[in-house]
Amino acid sequence: MSETYSGFSFSADATQGEHHHLHVGISIEGPFTGRKLSMKFPRWVPGSYFIREPMQHLFDFTAKTETGKELRWKRVGVDGIEISIPKETKTVHSTYTLLAAQLSVRSTHLDRTHLHLMPPFTWMMPERGIAKERLNQTHKISLSAPSSWSPATQFIPSKSSITKNEVTTWHYSAPNRDHFWDGIVELNENETITHIVDGRTHHLKIWDSGGHQPNKERLDVFITDMERIIKEHHALFGLPKWGTYTTVLHLTNSSRGGLEHLNSQTSMMPRNCLFPGHEDEYRDLVSLFSHEYLHQWNVKRLRPKNFIDYDLQKEVHTDLLWWFEGGTSWLGDMLCVRSGAWSEEDWRKDFQRKMKRHTTKNGMHRESLAESSHDAWIHLYRSGPYTRENQISYYLEGELAIMCLDVELQKRSKGTYGACDLMAELCRRYALEYDSSDQGGIDYKALRSTLKEVPGGKSMGPYLDRLVHNREVPDLAKAMRFFRLRIAPEKPEAPSNAWLGVGLREQKGKVVITTYHTGSPLRTISQVGDELIAIDGLRINSSSHLASLLKGRQNTEIEVHFVHEGTLVSAQVNLPHPPQHGIKLAGKGNDAWRSYIKTRQVHD
Repeated sequence: MSETYSGFSFSADATQGEHHHLHVGISIEGPFTGRKLSMKFPRWVPGSYFIREPMQHLFDFTAKTETGKELRWKRVGVDGIEISIPKETKTVHSTYTLLAAQLSVRSTHLDRTHLHLMPPFTWMMPERGIAKERLNQTHKISLSAPSSWSPATQFIPSKSSITKNEVTTWHYSAPNRDHFWDGIVELNENETITHIVDGRTHHLKIWDSGGHQPNKERLDVFITDMERIIKEHHALFGLPKWGTYTTVLHLTNSSRGGLEHLNSQTSMMPRNCLFPGHEDEYRDLVSLFSHEYLHQWNVKRLRPKNFIDYDLQKEVHTDLLWWFEGGTSWLGDMLCVRSGAWSEEDWRKDFQRKMKRHTTKNGMHRESLAESSHDAWIHLYRSGPYTRENQISYYLEGELAIMCLDVELQKRSKGTYGACDLMAELCRRYALEYDSSDQGGIDYKALRSTLKEVPGGKSMGPYLDRLVHNREVPDLAKAMRFFRLRIAPEKPEAPSNAWLGVGLREQKGKVVITTYHTGSPLRTISQVGDELIAIDGLRINSSSHLASLLKGRQNTEIEVHFVHEGTLVSAQVNLPHPPQHGIKLAGKGNDAWRSYIKTRQVHD
C-alpha cells in the first residue's frame, strides 16, 4: 500500500447547518493525461445495492486553476462533470454546495447539530484525465465545523486541528480509494466514548435527531454488551490487524438502518431502544451492532471476487449475498447469544420474530437464494405490495438456510465444526489483509470447494447446491430436531378471530389493504389499495374495530364491502382460522444445543 501523496485534497465545510448546505472542495494536482478532466460521483456503495444520484443535490459548481482562473466545464451523463484544462494548468480547484438534508445511514446529512458525512455522496472522484494508479495513493481530507463539535472517523489524523473564529478544521488522510470511499465521519457536540477491547481501540459516537439525551444506565449496559460481542468476534476470527474501529449510532423517532464500512459502521435506531423496559427494541440494537461489526470480515475483507475492484458507477452483481448478508445476520445473532449480550430467551424470541416473517411468504417457491442475490438491485431495494408472493429476502431466507447448513455440518462433523468455522476458514484463505490469503475474493465455486475440505463437509456439495439454487423452503423443523427442539405454533389452541390474511394501513380514517399473506381469502377478489368499508353491513371504523367484527367468525361466511377505484364492491367470503404456523422453539434442547450457544472465548 503506497503512502505517496496522490495530489488529491478533499474538503467539507459544515458551518451552514441551518440551511443543510455543505460546502465542498476538491483539489487535484497534475500531471494531467489530457485536456479534459472528468469527475463523477459514485452511484452506489457496497452494502447498499441501489443506484442513487448524489448529483441531484449539487449546486453552485465552480472550477479554477491554481492562479484563480475560471475554467470551462459541462455536465456529462447523470453523475459527472467535465472540465476543460489549459495546457499549462498545474492544479484544478473545484467547489460546490450540497443540499445535505436526507437523513439515512447511506447519505450525507447536515443540520445545526451534526454532520454525518458519507464520502461517496459528498465528493466526486477523477474518472478521466489523471493516471488511474494515482487513485490507490494517499488522499487528504479536511473538515471544518463549529468548534464545539468533535469528529469520530476511521480516517487517519494527519496533522493538528486549527481553530479560528469558533470554527475548527481537522485534517485526515486515507491510504487509497477503498479507504476513502468506504469510511464515514460523524461530527457533533457529544463526547466520543472510547473503550479498549482486547487491546484494540473502539470509538462510539452518538447523535440523537431530536437532541434527546440517552438514558445513562441503559447506555452503560449497551457499552458492556458491545464489549462482550467484540470479544466473541475476536474469539472466532482472531484479533484483526486493521486497528481502531468506530461506531456511529444515530437515535431517531422511528427510522432504522445500518451500513458497514471498512473499519466503522453507522447504525440508526429508534431512540426507545435505550429506554428502560424496551427489551425488544434493545435486543434489535444489540443485533444491529453485531451484524455491522461482523461485516469487517464478511464483506469488507472476505468479498465476492468482482467486488475486489468494483465499479461504483454501475450495478455490480453477485449471486452470493445470501452468504454475505444472510450469513452475517445468522452469525451476528449467534455471537450475541454466545457472548452473553443476549440470553437464550432473547435468541428464541428473535427466532420467533423471524419465523413470523418467513411463514407469511411463499416466494421461496418462485425465487432461489442465488437469484435473489443477483437481483438485489431490482428486487430487495424496490419491493412492493406483491413482493412477498414472488420474491425472497436473501437476508432472512439466507439466514435460515445457513442455519440449516450449519446444523448439517455440525451433525456430519460430530459437533466439531460449524458454519462459523467455515466463515473463519474462508477469511484465512481468501480475505484481504490476511497474511495467509494468497488471493482476493471468493465465488460460489471457492465457497463450495472449501466446504468440501473442512471437517464434515466432504459430501456436502449437493446439499449446498440445493439450498442455494433450488426454489424451495429449507427444512428448519428437521434442523431443529438435531437439537431436540420443536418448531411449534405460538398459541397451540385455535384463535377465536377469523382471518382475512391482509396487511392494513389506516389512512385518514380509512382502512386500506397494503399487502396479502399466503392463502388470504381476499387475494382473488380485491386489490392492494382497496378500502375495506363494512362487514355484514357494519361500518369499519379502524383496524382494531375490524378485528372485533371478525371475532368468533371463523369458518363462517360473511359479506364484505370495499371500495375499488372509486366504486363500491361487495363479495361473499368464507373466513378461515388464522394459519397455525410453527414459529417458536419448544423444548429445552440437548447437549448439542447447549454447545451451539456456548461462548467460544477462552476464559482463565
